[in-house]
Amino acid sequence: MKRITVEDAETKSPDVVAENVEQLKMLFPEAFTEGKVDFEVLKQLLGGVVEEREEKYGLNWHGKRRARQLALTPSTGTLRPCPEESVDWDTTRNLMIEGDNLEVLKLLQKSYSRKIKVIYIDPPYNTGRDFVYPDDFQDNIRNYLELTGQIGNNGHKISSNTDASGRFHTNWLNMMYPRITLARNLLRDDGVIFISIDESELQNLVCLCDHIFGSECAIGIACRIAKKSNNKGDYWAPNFDYIVTYARDKSYTAPFSGGVNTPAYDQVEVDGPRKGELYQLVRLYMSTIENQNPDQRFWIECPDGSKVIPPGETFPPERPKLGDGIWRWTKSKFEAERERIVIKQVRSSNLLDQDRQPAKWNVFTKTYLNDVLANATSKPNNLIEDHINQIGSHEMTALGIPFDYPKPSTLIKFLCEVSQSRGEDVVLDFFAGSGTTGDAVMAKNAEDGGRRRYILVQLPEPLDHAEAGQKDAAEFCDRLGKPRNIAELTKERLRRAGKKIREENQMFAGDLGFRVFKLASSNIRSWEPNRDDLPTTLHDSIEHLKTDRTEQDILFELLLKLGLDLTIPIEQKTIAGKAVHNIGAGTLLVCLAEKIAVAEVEPLALGIAAWHKELAPAGETTVVFRDSSFADDVAKTNLTAILQQHGLDNVRSL
Repeated sequence: MKRITVEDAETKSPDVVAENVEQLKMLFPEAFTEGKVDFEVLKQLLGGVVEEREEKYGLNWHGKRRARQLALTPSTGTLRPCPEESVDWDTTRNLMIEGDNLEVLKLLQKSYSRKIKVIYIDPPYNTGRDFVYPDDFQDNIRNYLELTGQIGNNGHKISSNTDASGRFHTNWLNMMYPRITLARNLLRDDGVIFISIDESELQNLVCLCDHIFGSECAIGIACRIAKKSNNKGDYWAPNFDYIVTYARDKSYTAPFSGGVNTPAYDQVEVDGPRKGELYQLVRLYMSTIENQNPDQRFWIECPDGSKVIPPGETFPPERPKLGDGIWRWTKSKFEAERERIVIKQVRSSNLLDQDRQPAKWNVFTKTYLNDVLANATSKPNNLIEDHINQIGSHEMTALGIPFDYPKPSTLIKFLCEVSQSRGEDVVLDFFAGSGTTGDAVMAKNAEDGGRRRYILVQLPEPLDHAEAGQKDAAEFCDRLGKPRNIAELTKERLRRAGKKIREENQMFAGDLGFRVFKLASSNIRSWEPNRDDLPTTLHDSIEHLKTDRTEQDILFELLLKLGLDLTIPIEQKTIAGKAVHNIGAGTLLVCLAEKIAVAEVEPLALGIAAWHKELAPAGETTVVFRDSSFADDVAKTNLTAILQQHGLDNVRSL
């Protein structure tokens, strides 16, 4: 039974460098000598694609190499679950993660690699105000805890980035580079990232994204009207910002579409193969359709036995004249798609009955939103006019939450629509701010019946009651009895927005909850010997897991390390008096009992083996125990042997 330690690679986020080296070794084994890359050989193998010139086009700045290293350095942190701060913990598939987004992005690499359809971020604009996330290359977890006041006397202020620093653009690029690099890894092959930015860093951001994604993956830049009027600025009064857009792989990314009036699809299919889908009723007869096909003029029988037909001078079987009304469908299509036909009694109809009198019925077809979205061909304009900041401010006011400069949720809904996000697509925002993206995803699902999920990441940046722009927000947190930080505003906005959406959409049964997780150091103790007092060090290391952590904390760290979704169902069963957790339909079986007596080893092992057989998972199963729970090594060895006899070879201990 192998013991998992904090130094093990699998207890950290993925080591991107090691993975890249392994891929390179598979492609070019000749370029490796004694485990190291021979660049001269590699250049020869790559031939003419190697750039030999000293002067090259590109974006360079002081700290770029270190910023690249930050993206490649694994995190030793974890995400601790907080059910008490969540909504619908047991059923929701949405995530709100409180923490430094650089560390969180590293921790999400295994579980969400190539699973994100849409990323939207509204990073801090480089205006000289507080924004720089000071990344400590040696210990970013400790840096984060100090920053947010979780250790030490006071959380230190996020440093301002002023022109006087001499590295105005450099600091911003060093902050953005590793985060966008990690974000790209999470995008699906057809995934898209939208980045809101103003003109201060627009050119640098484009160069940065060209470097990370490749210029061939650039989709374009949209200009968004942010304000209808503004009197600021020395020369031009700035009224707009930009949305820089890139694909992970443009060859997989569907063309954008726009112009669908989603709210018009206000009916929900109640049964059949399309149960739950949204549709609208469209009249089968429209006066604007020219009479060109006699097969489109025929009688339709109504529920009371009467018949109806579009207005005209001739009637079947007589051939229609020019000017006679016709249906949108031929008779053969009408018969083939009867399940889409709805005949309703109406006050006024433009149809005729069999007596050539105005009919009491009208005929409609169900037009499904999903079909319209799949076949939409109109392209959205790259001048976005209908989603100004004032809408975002009104939304926050309606929810009773003070927050400066929130983006409107209508903008995020628009971006989800144009990028053809639907179904169970995952939308990520790692500069979550007030939680606009989460609000937008829930509202969009309520509109079109989608099941999109969101992942939000927000730094619990302290709110300073003494600052005018933060005073109201700080007092709001006080009234809630919550810590004074932005992440608390994010969570409260999600709670109130979900409740509002439920009230306004009584028929919507979708997911309006979210699971809260918080960034923390690993649950597994690292080996930090005190050479002046080795006996005490050895005694303290008997228990491998931190004593202030819960069983649930440890379970979710295992999910991250094994690359499982943080919303995956977890089932618990008592076997031989011990709680055993089944995660992912048998992918992971975990028993974290503090004591397993010698007499309990066999019934526990046999019970786990029997449950595993009942679950019959498709792939390999990992079984994990607490290392300190066994009375001795013999008990541990016996349990491992019994499990292996029943096909459970991958047995680990914490």
